[in-house]
Amino acid sequence: MLALMIDGVVSKKQDWIAMTTAVAAGSSKLHFRETVCRGQSCGQASWVSGVTFKGCPQKGLSGSSWVSKVLQIQRRNFRQSSINDNWKPLRAVSASYLKDGSVKYFDFAVIGSGVAGLRYALEVAKHGSVAVITKAEPHESNTNYAQGGVSAVLCPLDSVESHMRDTIIAGAYLCDEETVRVVCTEGPDRIRELIAMGASFDHGEDGNLHLAREGGHSHHRIVHAADMTGREIERALLEAVVNDPNIFMFEHHFAIDLLTSQDGSDTVCHGVDTLNTETQEVVRFIAKVILLASGGAGHIYPTTTNPLVATGDGIAMAHRAQAVISNMEFVQFHPTALADEGLPITPAKTRENAFLITEAVRGDGGILYNLSMERFMPLYDERAELAPRDVVARSIDDQLKKRNEKYVLLDISHKPKEKILSHFPNIAAECLKYGLDITRQPIPVVPAAHYMCGGVRAGLQGETNVRGLYVAGEVACTGLHGANRLASNSLLEALVFARRAVQPSIDHMSNSTLDLSASNWWAEPVVPTSLGSNIMNDVLSGTRKVRKELQSIMWKYVGIVRSTRRLKTAEQRIAELEAKWEQYLFQQGWEPTMVGLEACEMRNLFCCAKLVVSSALARHESRGLHYTIDFPHLVESKRLPTVIFPCSPMNGTWSSRQLHNQHIH
Repeated sequence: MLALMIDGVVSKKQDWIAMTTAVAAGSSKLHFRETVCRGQSCGQASWVSGVTFKGCPQKGLSGSSWVSKVLQIQRRNFRQSSINDNWKPLRAVSASYLKDGSVKYFDFAVIGSGVAGLRYALEVAKHGSVAVITKAEPHESNTNYAQGGVSAVLCPLDSVESHMRDTIIAGAYLCDEETVRVVCTEGPDRIRELIAMGASFDHGEDGNLHLAREGGHSHHRIVHAADMTGREIERALLEAVVNDPNIFMFEHHFAIDLLTSQDGSDTVCHGVDTLNTETQEVVRFIAKVILLASGGAGHIYPTTTNPLVATGDGIAMAHRAQAVISNMEFVQFHPTALADEGLPITPAKTRENAFLITEAVRGDGGILYNLSMERFMPLYDERAELAPRDVVARSIDDQLKKRNEKYVLLDISHKPKEKILSHFPNIAAECLKYGLDITRQPIPVVPAAHYMCGGVRAGLQGETNVRGLYVAGEVACTGLHGANRLASNSLLEALVFARRAVQPSIDHMSNSTLDLSASNWWAEPVVPTSLGSNIMNDVLSGTRKVRKELQSIMWKYVGIVRSTRRLKTAEQRIAELEAKWEQYLFQQGWEPTMVGLEACEMRNLFCCAKLVVSSALARHESRGLHYTIDFPHLVESKRLPTVIFPCSPMNGTWSSRQLHNQHIH
């Protein structure tokens, strides 16, 4: 699938990001100074003067304003047959059956069970039936692994303006000012709602919430539950979801592809096909509204803090469904993941995901040393260990390369033992398993892929350019993070946008109808039982090898420090690897409509990896998380988001197109 990468000129406006584009009067043609097609099936860059896209930004609009215009959802009925007047939302009713499974009808379908998906589900459940579709167990999400906390202005000495300023500085001035203001303003209320729902956060001796400080923050504003904040939020939300009679949880249902149709020039989302990975049955969900809250794509890299489920499924599905994608070059590498090689007792087996050492350790006074016990962060930044993550990660990367070492040391042992154990009990317990006492010894750490700042482009209410499809959480690119995420802003963003997506979703649901014949509009995905166990074992084995090879390419060529030569090498090698893998699959008898967990994850990993590389090649400057030795400086004229507009779904590889991109109604 072709991808159009936009990078152009923007004027500075009171140090805030403002995005302006030139649009011909009465035309939907965009004219950018620099528009490069560098895509999924493009061999070389193709320079063009514009791109046709319905509802494009109008001249002079600020960032979130033009996004809202571009992504505005028209509140009108689907052009479908009306449903039987006697139909009412039912609890997980199987209305009809596909060959490989069942069809289920809901008012709302939520893909993902992290903080964004669950918070949204609890609100929309007051207005209709809700399916929460989750890839593994409900708690297995990035939310559950979020240690540090949630940032919010809850101290009288703090201010929304200060939180905004910290966010925008960390985001290298690529943040959307309106989005930042909305999130920082509404954040405190979202925290209070969690507390009212039963989430328990740490309090100080004065009885008030204990507010921590992390890198990039000018004030103490991090609400936390020791070093397991995400787990506590997830616990409270899941408990509320379980007790809600209108919410139905579908565990071990892997989302394969969104079900879309064309209504004139609009793309409309009607549901999602899933694979029940326990029964190997395909289950089709038809819904009036879909919220995509499926998390990030950390596993495009070999070392990541993300759980195994984070394979970019939502971003890839949305891209195949013609959604606008933005800022994929900004991959945050957490500077301090536990380096197993530096532990007194090496773990017996390789971890599925890296163990995170929270930002709060540095916020609490942790100091970084190289293996000669030389403190190095003051050499790189006056903020030392409290510099934003991209600065710290690059500094560690530089130390490791210069000294040819495999990890650095993070030391918090100079703090009182009781304080360390009360603030970081989970980290202390994990390290102690391997013979390391963090109250007396430094922690070996190394950078690891952590958070995607880019994703599916969202307006201020979580809307996308696909009618009926909303996004929240890490899968979304709202404009909050810009070129780098400020610590502990991710859970905040998920909470705020999950809540903001509720009212437009209810409005859309109220003005929509479900057609019981809709399940027959698309071809059926097929579980490849006909191939036999021997062939399937070969396919699985081959796919796992390809996955590791893709991850290796991304780490080597698209890591913390980049270059044009390395990015182009990655682009070429990924294309060759993908073509080789697809050829192998189809030679084994695999059909384009066949689905299996590891094969479908692989196609999503390929899709996301290509989006990251294409976006990185399009940005000719170093900003935030994207650092390239060929363009090592910030360039004011390049201070624009990178945008990938949808193009023809008929072209491209298996990873780049829907299994059924034309509905058969």
